[in-house]
Amino acid sequence: MSYPDDRQYSEDHEWISAGSPARVGITEFAARALDEAVYVDLPEVGSEVTAGQACGEIESVKSVSDLVAPAGGKVVAVNQDVVDDPKLATDDPHGTWLYEIEVAERPELMDSAAYEAFAKEA
Repeated sequence: MSYPDDRQYSEDHEWISAGSPARVGITEFAARALDEAVYVDLPEVGSEVTAGQACGEIESVKSVSDLVAPAGGKVVAVNQDVVDDPKLATDDPHGTWLYEIEVAERPELMDSAAYEAFAKEA
């Protein structure tokens, strides 16, 4: 698997773009583990998310997984297309964002090379 260099990655298999607001999504590793998403519960616009804490969930035909915020801040947008068609999140995980946040707290995350090594060990 190849992971885009223009974002950072969490141990919870989510990515976050640079800047603020930042877009958040799941990695290809997570998408493969889930298989096909059938339901996505995203944080509400205006809510605060905390880095390392669950803020939603993604359900597939195989399992339900928490969405864990890779950074903290205020949610400023959600991708309604993914809410309407959750399969988008698992069909194109690096091209499909789930929500955007105004970043207030960005913990140390992995770059693409470090995440790729981490994912191989998972």
